[in-house]
Amino acid sequence: MPEKPMLSRMGASVPDRIWVQGRDLCGELLGKIGFAEMTWLELTGELPTAQQTALLEAMLLTLVEHGATPMAIATRLTYLGAPEALQGAVAAGLLGMGTTFAGTAEGAARMLYAALADAPGDADLVELAAQVVDRELDAKRQIFGIGHHLHKPIDPRTPVLFDIAKRNGYKGRYVALMQAVAAAAERRTGKSMPVNATGALGALCCELGLDWRLCRGLAVIGRAVGLVGHIAEELRTPIAREIWMRTEDAIARSVAVADAAEVGV
Repeated sequence: MPEKPMLSRMGASVPDRIWVQGRDLCGELLGKIGFAEMTWLELTGELPTAQQTALLEAMLLTLVEHGATPMAIATRLTYLGAPEALQGAVAAGLLGMGTTFAGTAEGAARMLYAALADAPGDADLVELAAQVVDRELDAKRQIFGIGHHLHKPIDPRTPVLFDIAKRNGYKGRYVALMQAVAAAAERRTGKSMPVNATGALGALCCELGLDWRLCRGLAVIGRAVGLVGHIAEELRTPIAREIWMRTEDAIARSVAVADAAEVGV
């Protein structure tokens, strides 16, 4: 049985040249395009327009940093234990990017694509959003891309992203449906349910036509930069050991109090 050909246009090289997506890295790309453009080239095989570049750059920046998140703490503590492997510390942080923290752009995009897949161009998005919300909440499932433990009643990143999208011609039906879903969820629950940053990113990935399975990848790209930044700060002003020691001390004290209460001391 003949072997199946292995085809890839991602990259190739010979002793004196390197190609990326069929373009000469040294002659066509280095010094001529930016990181956002390179990201788009890698994801799609094409160079982006100026409008796509402006929007993608904002999307990549959005999740770079959010302070002492569980991901950042995991990175710092892993680096404390294994300073010889920076990549392991960054990977430890990225492994925490899921359906609770920073990874929900994927779920939001999947929801939006599914909702609009067979919807006519003049579909009532308010009604469609209500159906999405009712279906998910009745099934006791999380609605990705809305709500935030801190940013209420508005996630400050969302209107900025949507404004950039509008200026560049990418604020369309997916953004409108994401906003309608948030409003429908607020009506049903009586709680503040703003479109959060990952919901905005999911909607904008749809507007750009990216596969929903790649959406979390944009968050991974951005947050990797931030996690390397946390290691850089750890080198300057370390806090990982303090996090460890305070946590251990707090647990020891709570155990001592519980033991004392149990024996009636």
